[in-house]
Amino acid sequence: MADKNKYYYERQQFHPGDVEVSASKYNMIIGAVLLYGFIVNAIMVRMIGTSFLETGIGGLIGGIVAYIICCIVGARLIHGSDKPVVSFIGYNLYVIPLGVIISGAVSIYMKTSPGAVTRAFVLTAIITGVMMAVATFIPDTFLSMGKTLLVALLACIIVDVIAILLGHNLVVIDYAVTFIFSLFVGYDWARANACVKTVDNAIDSAAELYIDIINLFLRILSIMGRSND
Repeated sequence: MADKNKYYYERQQFHPGDVEVSASKYNMIIGAVLLYGFIVNAIMVRMIGTSFLETGIGGLIGGIVAYIICCIVGARLIHGSDKPVVSFIGYNLYVIPLGVIISGAVSIYMKTSPGAVTRAFVLTAIITGVMMAVATFIPDTFLSMGKTLLVALLACIIVDVIAILLGHNLVVIDYAVTFIFSLFVGYDWARANACVKTVDNAIDSAAELYIDIINLFLRILSIMGRSND
């Protein structure tokens, strides 16, 4: 957490050589990078489907390890570089492995409850838009939530893992995580607009928002799919 706060502090400072863009262009870059990630994921859903889930336990374990490695390397590239190209490569190391997970989840629900996918997509878009709008008007409120949101998310993850190990599926966790990631969207949007408006910071901010939005979508999809069971 301390390293991330230091990284965020650095993004708020203007450094020699930084080239700022207008606020509108900065936000357009964030939007374009996000859209790119979503398009890549949509293509992956059509191409991969549930094939990853059919590779057996060895394939699943290998996939999980590869996912963790990609995310760690991606985070290092994003947080450790002020070059847009390097940060964009790091962003792709988020987008591609998460795309595999999304492919499996969406493909399963498309077979069992296709309407749930559409509703989850629409609701995610609405929540994202609302949280960004609210965070634009009251950024300080969201910026003060950082530690609370992180602790709440970690608590939910721990409870969720314990429940899974005990053979339980706690519906309340899906709702709690959905609420937390909704707030994370506003939090990361407020942080994005508090940073120096460079192309690299726009890509870095898009990467953080992408993680929030995808996790929000997956949790809403789980809730919607369960409601159709």
